[in-house]
Amino acid sequence: MDDRAMSHPAHPSSGPWWTPGGEPGHRLFLDIGELELEFGGRLPAVQLAYETWGTLNAAGDNAILVEHALTGDSHVVGPAGPGHPSPGWWDGLIGPGHPIDTRQWFVVAANVVGGCRGSTGPSSVAANGRPWGSRFPFVSIRDQVAAEVALSDSLGVRQWAMVIGGSMGGMRVLEWAVGQPDRVDQAMVLATTAAATADQIAWAQPQLLAIRHDPAFAGGDYYEAGPGPVTGLGIARRIAHTTYRSSLELDVRFGRQPHEGELPLGGGGRYAVESYLDHHAHKLGRRFDANSYLVLTEAMNSHDVGRGRGGVAAALSRIRGHVTVAGVDSDRLYPLRESQQIAQLVPSARFVTIHSDHGHDGFLIEVGQVGRIVGEALADHIRGGPRAGSRIR
Repeated sequence: MDDRAMSHPAHPSSGPWWTPGGEPGHRLFLDIGELELEFGGRLPAVQLAYETWGTLNAAGDNAILVEHALTGDSHVVGPAGPGHPSPGWWDGLIGPGHPIDTRQWFVVAANVVGGCRGSTGPSSVAANGRPWGSRFPFVSIRDQVAAEVALSDSLGVRQWAMVIGGSMGGMRVLEWAVGQPDRVDQAMVLATTAAATADQIAWAQPQLLAIRHDPAFAGGDYYEAGPGPVTGLGIARRIAHTTYRSSLELDVRFGRQPHEGELPLGGGGRYAVESYLDHHAHKLGRRFDANSYLVLTEAMNSHDVGRGRGGVAAALSRIRGHVTVAGVDSDRLYPLRESQQIAQLVPSARFVTIHSDHGHDGFLIEVGQVGRIVGEALADHIRGGPRAGSRIR
C-alpha cells in the first residue's frame, strides 16, 4: 500500500450523504489523484472510500473485490452504526466461516466514484470550496473501474482471485474482466447485462425525471438549501423497487389488502403494497443523495462492454479468467436470457440459475444459493480450473 492510502481523514456525516467532518465508521480512504473520464473532462482530485476484511498475502493474490449495486456502498457486511446508516447489504456472505472466509481471503469493497458515502461524488466539496452539485461530470462504468484499478495498485493486489457483483456491480465485474484480463482470475457476474437495453433505459427515464422535476432539485445545487429533492428521489425509488421485485412476490405478499387501519376504497387510504413502496422511498431518502442517484443511473444507462471493442461478442471473447454467470429466474429488470447471453459469449463460462420468487433482488436475498456458487468458484480458483456448468436447485 502506498502513502496515498490513509486510515481516514477528519471527515463528517451530515444528512443522506457523507461529508467531511463526521464519523467514518469502518471506512478507509485513498486519494488517487486526477481521473481522466471516458467521455471527456476529468475529476482533478478523486477520493475512494473502501472497507477491507482479512489480510492480503505476500503474493498479493488472495484478494476478492466485491462490487455494490446502485444504492449500495462499501459496507457489505456488518451492523448499522456510527458512519453506517444501514447494515451490510450482503450479510452472511463474508466473514470467518462464511462462503468468502476472511481467514483465507482478503476482501475489498469500495464506494464508486459518483457515490455519496465517502467517495468523490456530486456532494463532495470541489476545489472552490463548494459541493460539485450540477458541475459534477458524466461518469461511466469504465471510469468507476479505472478508479478501482488505482485502488488495487495502491493496496498491492497483483491479481484478484475473484471480482464479484450484481446489477450495477455486475457491470463493473464485466468491465474488470474485459479491460483488465490479466488481473481477474474468477469473475462472478450476477443478475446483470452486457449492455443496457432499451427496456432498462426506459425504466430509468421516469426515475431521472422525477428527481429533476422536483422543485427542490434546484438544478442540482441544493446542498446548502436543505435536504434536496427527497420527494422526487422517493418517486424514483418506488419505480425502481417495483422492477427489483417480481409480480408474483408482490401479489402473494400483498394482494389487494389495505394497509393496516387505512381504507383505499373511497377513503383515501393506501393499499399494503403502496405502503411498502412508501417505506422503501423514505428509507432511501434518509441515506442517499439524489444527485448520486442521477449520476449512477446514467452510468448504468451508458453501460456497453462492447463499446469501442468491436461489439459485445468481441469484447467478451477477450476475457481470460474463469467466469461464472448467474441470473435470477424471476428477474424482470435483467431477465435470465441476458445472463444466458453473457455466458454464451464468454469462453468456457459457467452458467447458473438462482431460483427465487423475489425478482431481481434475489441475488441479494438468496444468500444460501449465492454462497454455494461462490464456494464452488473459489474452489476452482484453488484447483486452478473451472467446473462444468450446473444448475443450482
